[in-house]
Amino acid sequence: MRIVVVGLNFAPEPTSTGRYTGELAEWLGRAGHSVKVVTAPPYYPAWKVFEGYRRWWYQSEVFSLPGTTLDVVRCPIYVPSRASAVRRVLHLLSFAASSAPVAMTARRWRPDVVFAVAPTLFALPAVWAGGRMAGCPLWLHVQDFEVGAARGAGILNDNPMLKIADRWERWCLRRCDRVSTISAPMIDSLQSKGVPETRRVFLPNWADTEHVFPVEGASSFRKELDFAAEQKVALYAGNMGEKQGLELLLDGARRMSAEADVVFVLAGDGAARRRLEAKSRGMQNVKWLPVQPSERLNDLLNLADVHLLPQRADVADLVMPSKLTNMLASARPVVATAAKGMAIHDVVAGHEAGLVAEPGDVDGFVAAIRRLMTDSEARDRMGRNGRAYAERYLTRNRILAQFEMDLHECVREYRSNRTVQRSDDTIHAAPPKK
Repeated sequence: MRIVVVGLNFAPEPTSTGRYTGELAEWLGRAGHSVKVVTAPPYYPAWKVFEGYRRWWYQSEVFSLPGTTLDVVRCPIYVPSRASAVRRVLHLLSFAASSAPVAMTARRWRPDVVFAVAPTLFALPAVWAGGRMAGCPLWLHVQDFEVGAARGAGILNDNPMLKIADRWERWCLRRCDRVSTISAPMIDSLQSKGVPETRRVFLPNWADTEHVFPVEGASSFRKELDFAAEQKVALYAGNMGEKQGLELLLDGARRMSAEADVVFVLAGDGAARRRLEAKSRGMQNVKWLPVQPSERLNDLLNLADVHLLPQRADVADLVMPSKLTNMLASARPVVATAAKGMAIHDVVAGHEAGLVAEPGDVDGFVAAIRRLMTDSEARDRMGRNGRAYAERYLTRNRILAQFEMDLHECVREYRSNRTVQRSDDTIHAAPPKK
């Protein structure tokens, strides 16, 4: 098939949506499909355009990978140094505006399907129009419900603008031939937004079980950070945005400051890092690391005795953090915050891969960390459970092979419906017999 992928984030971004969209396109290319990508220059999670990429002009490149090549068009984008509410909206609108001319001319690539990734929905009307002019279906993949997440993070408050944004989101979702998302609760959200069951698809994020795995012996990071053999590590590794509720990590570290055998390591970057790092000054049990290159990811994840996964209460039901998959693959237990019935709770507690506290519950969060730090048998058992879950449900080939079949079915159905519609139009347009 010829597939056009349109999304704000793409490789070589190392985390979150960019990472998964890049790996999906790479897998499709290696499976024999021709893939064209329309995206922005990489900037995430540091909110700074990567060196070697243009911010204000179009740029074409070819990703040469073992077994495939990907044609990529980079569209100009506004990247704010400080991501306030207004600046975030302008950021999303800038990609919608710059990518529209490219998306509208998708027909020249003669695609069989257009695959769009949210964020951002602002770009979807042009993508939809381009797909329709090319005579092919539009598949939207929702990594994040932007309106709900913005409301939960305080970017959009309850006002007329929120109602307009909500209607806009529903309008966009209902015009797609398929809408996929990454967790069961998010699938339920699609239903509540009016997406018919026949168009809803479960497409979870996968774990890199080949490159993330438990290792014997100590991580090299322990020596680099000069940790004593008896010290236990509570690790948060991933994006540091506002919706994660990362203040809970510092609250927990503050409560455990007298426990010299436990150290909190925070690795990553994002809009909230500078603010959080400033708040942690003077805390001897908190260590900071930058985003690590992919070749060191497994070593970083194996630094953890316990992984930490905080989420804000008001967005925990709208997101399924991509970082969770590799936490599980590393065979280390997870301490997460989520209410019962939420996707994180279902995975971590439901499969006994760690412990879960209520969002914002510092006492429960700290109690869960202490329990696992003092119970090596529970740590090992829950870590093994997490690895087993990743190997059974979250391998890349398993997930993307099913996606490929669903993609073929979407194209077949769209073509069949068009054939029937053309036949009906011909019948109705025929002159009456004499």
